Amino acid sequence: MDNLNYSSAIIFAPHPDDEILGCGGTILKMIHQGIKVFVCIVTKGGEPLFRDSDVAHTRQEGLSLHKKMGISDTIFLDYPAVMLENVPRYELNESFTAIIQDIKPDIVFMPHPHDMQRDHQLVSEALMVALRPKYSHKVKQALFYETLSETEWNIPNAANFFIPNVYSDISSYLTQKLEAMSHYQSQLASFPNPRSLEAIEALAKYRGSTVCVGAAEAFSLARGVF
Repeated sequence: MDNLNYSSAIIFAPHPDDEILGCGGTILKMIHQGIKVFVCIVTKGGEPLFRDSDVAHTRQEGLSLHKKMGISDTIFLDYPAVMLENVPRYELNESFTAIIQDIKPDIVFMPHPHDMQRDHQLVSEALMVALRPKYSHKVKQALFYETLSETEWNIPNAANFFIPNVYSDISSYLTQKLEAMSHYQSQLASFPNPRSLEAIEALAKYRGSTVCVGAAEAFSLARGVF
């Protein structure tokens, strides 16, 4: 994913921090290359499952981080977290379609359709509808990213496997990715939890070793037009 002729990209994150876990190094890399990067946070927690004060704190963590990283804009859709299945499917489809047709990104990043968390699955499914090439703006690349504690924890069968076939060399951005994730203090845990800095670093180095670079983020290509 070097020297791509892209002008803009968008990352769809079901929840705050998914964008950093799955694409943090690639976001930094694209911004460094002059690509405009947008982030869409799809859901928002609410009472009684999530305390309003905690939700507000996490949102502020994300906004502060995105500004520091140089992200062009952060879009909040505020659909109900962990209850996305209660939202009519057509509404999700239309929301995502409108965003994509408005921003006109060259590349779209989205969660893997077989992550364990249902919100992730629904976001991915709705985006595949929104990314149908019949619309006026046609995305050049659509990629699924992996999310620690979601992608690897689903029911183990062949259909659910994340099979990476696109890699982004983030050797020069791994330290910055870890620093970015540190801004989401409310979402971090201690090792050996997969939401720990140590686990994030270990995965990046493992993915990097797969393609003989120091660190990488791995993706599965949903659609590409060249």
